[in-house]
Amino acid sequence: MFCVSAPSEDQIRRFILEQHEAQFSYPEVGASAGQIPSGYNVDHNRIELGSGEVTWHRAVEAVRGRQMFNIPWLRLCWPTAPICAGTEVAALVHHVGFFSLNACRIVYRVDNDAGNKCFGFAYGTLVEHAESEEERFTLEWNRANDKVCYDILAFSRPRQTLARVGYPLSRFLQKQFAENSKAAMLQFVVGSSKKLRDD
Repeated sequence: MFCVSAPSEDQIRRFILEQHEAQFSYPEVGASAGQIPSGYNVDHNRIELGSGEVTWHRAVEAVRGRQMFNIPWLRLCWPTAPICAGTEVAALVHHVGFFSLNACRIVYRVDNDAGNKCFGFAYGTLVEHAESEEERFTLEWNRANDKVCYDILAFSRPRQTLARVGYPLSRFLQKQFAENSKAAMLQFVVGSSKKLRDD
């Protein structure tokens, strides 16, 4: 959904409710957990957040609170929605001169304690999204080196006409999102850990 001004809270709520019966905008639902399908752009980004148990717990808190979406030009509606398969959310993006509200649904949750600890989730785009995309946001605590990393894996391609016409802008925003998301996670985890040490 594209609009010239930011939609109201009520409009966003109605939009999300309307997505309950919506289909995914791509057939390879869940593929971010395994083999990435061909015909898509693939973006894979990773950043080390620190090491140890305190960092791990702060990183999990960050993902639970959707801190990876704490970006000035993007708003996740709603960051308090449960992290479980089937939950619908919407990403409100402020472009140059207009807004877009994009529908997504959580495809699966990652919560693994065998070997390396992993936590996170993946969401997929619904038919009211300009793109066909699945994106996975995960944390990994490597038991061998004690490092905690934040990982983003996405496969995407434009779906709506405006997204195809504005393809260079779309790719720029995807790359910008990855950088901003990593920075937001690092700022939350490192800043929070520093505060704990200072206290």
